[in-house]
Amino acid sequence: MDCKATVNIGDYSRGGKTRGDNQASDHDMGCKEKYIPCGIVDEDNGQLHIIFGSSYKTSDFIVDNLIHWWKTITPEQRQDTELIQIKIDNGSESSGVRTQFLKRMVEFVDQIHRPIQLLYYPPKQK
Repeated sequence: MDCKATVNIGDYSRGGKTRGDNQASDHDMGCKEKYIPCGIVDEDNGQLHIIFGSSYKTSDFIVDNLIHWWKTITPEQRQDTELIQIKIDNGSESSGVRTQFLKRMVEFVDQIHRPIQLLYYPPKQK
C-alpha cells in the first residue's frame, strides 16, 4: 500500500515531462485541481486497486482507501482472509506512532474482525 506525490490535473506533467506521445505544458500555470494516487497490490493474486483522492494525503485518506478496497473484494475473498499484512512506508501519515492512523486502523480491524500486521519499510532505525 502506498500513496504517491500529488498530481496536477490538466495539461500538466511532472516537470513538463510526460511518458508516451502526450503533450503537456512545460510549467504549472496555477493549476488548482490536484489528485493523490493511492494503490494497494494484493500480492497473492496480483490485483491492483488504485484510488485517487482530491484532498491531502493523510492518515484518514490512507485508511479510507483500505476500507474501500475491503468493500470491493468478493465475499469469498473476505471469508478466506485470515490475516492482512500491509507493507507500508514509515511516512508521517502512516507512522506507527501516528495516533490518528492507529486509531483508524484499530476501528477498521474491529469492523472486519481480522488481524492486520503493519510491515514498515524501511525498518525504523534505532
